[in-house]
Amino acid sequence: MSAADLSNCRAVIFGCEGTKLTAAEKKFFKAEQPLGFILFARNVENPKQLKKLVKSLRTAVGRPDAPVLIDQEGGRVQRLREPDWFEAKPLGFFGELYETDPDRAIEALRLTTRLIAADLQAAGITVNCTPCLDLHLPETVDAIGDRALAADPQVVARLGAVVAEEMLTAGIIPVVKHMPGHGRATVDSHHELPHVSTKVTELQEADFAPFKALSLLPWGMTSHIVFEDIDAEAPATQSKAVIDGVIRKIIGFDGLLLTDDLNMEALNGDLAERAKAALAAGVDIVLHCSGNLEEMKVVAAVCPKLGDKALSRIDLGNRVFDHTPPPIDTEADKARLEELLGAE
Repeated sequence: MSAADLSNCRAVIFGCEGTKLTAAEKKFFKAEQPLGFILFARNVENPKQLKKLVKSLRTAVGRPDAPVLIDQEGGRVQRLREPDWFEAKPLGFFGELYETDPDRAIEALRLTTRLIAADLQAAGITVNCTPCLDLHLPETVDAIGDRALAADPQVVARLGAVVAEEMLTAGIIPVVKHMPGHGRATVDSHHELPHVSTKVTELQEADFAPFKALSLLPWGMTSHIVFEDIDAEAPATQSKAVIDGVIRKIIGFDGLLLTDDLNMEALNGDLAERAKAALAAGVDIVLHCSGNLEEMKVVAAVCPKLGDKALSRIDLGNRVFDHTPPPIDTEADKARLEELLGAE
């Protein structure tokens, strides 16, 4: 679907409540036309049900290619799990392996990502919120922890590129996160607002570097973190100084920019205020994940139709769908992965 066909969509991505849509959800989604949807474990029972839900979400908005997102990173953050889906190791595992055997780490991560992609392809999911390009530092909060690949920005960029390449090859849009870096946060932004006092010169050399290396990727997600040397008041998600000055200029990312979940308690104000502040700061799309219909009504009411710049960015990202993904031999990939990891 071309960007022109999306001009009636609102600048928001919503979750849904359960494993199938209610009549009220269908009516709401049809009327409000969110850009797309995001799925969580609460929405998942089995492969047949999941595929049906994905199709019903798209039917609700009348767009057979509406983006459907998921967080399928591996480790603690994967919404699809055994026995029906591939259970992946956390990204940090591959960073540790890279320290002693870079070639084996890259091949194992490539195979792992391909197996994740095969599961998403089967379900009809077209956007995966990975890779995490945050640095794994001594002070990194556990909420990130082994979701981060490594402490070395070059290693993070190299391994993050592997994840992104395999997703793109499989016809799935990767979402780099959490821009411009979550590694220095010492508190969990799900519950409170992290503050980072590190000088911008140091952040440029370290935290921003993996995002800059992969700045040509199509989608990115912001962090709910205050970077005091850039904007002492607003978190990155709601900071024009961070979005324009850092993400767009220093990092050079000109892809579609999403917020992290609006429901996270790092953000102040009600949901309408949170969404408006993020959009005013320059994000393209706000992300609301709870699936609570009354909350979604509040958010939809303040989300405008997509602007020209966002439409252009979506159109560029959709080029990932212009090729036919090569077939994935999951049995061969699993066997080779087991062989690689059995060499521990």
